[in-house]
Amino acid sequence: VLGEDYIRTAQAKGLSQRVVTVRHALRNALIPVVTYLGPLAAAVLTGSLVVEQIFAIPGMGRYFVTSISSRDYPMVMAVVVIYALIIVGVNLLVDILYTVIDPRIGHGN
Repeated sequence: VLGEDYIRTAQAKGLSQRVVTVRHALRNALIPVVTYLGPLAAAVLTGSLVVEQIFAIPGMGRYFVTSISSRDYPMVMAVVVIYALIIVGVNLLVDILYTVIDPRIGHGN
């Protein structure tokens, strides 16, 4: 990113190295990081199902597994909806962060 034309243009304008790094280089370098960390955060939150079952930790994941074995379908559907809302919420947060990091992304037609 530091070798791109817009970085050289910002340096040629006389901006300090700190401003060039924070405003131009870091903002453009954050987009792939946010793209990776968004689904990773959702996976960590929903991965509690496995961890709670393996280590016998009481929680929503363990309750979900016992609900499956006891055929408590309303509870299974509720947990699936909650986890789906978590995933959708994290993806929405990632999309909002895209427009904060790079305002050009939010100006689609």
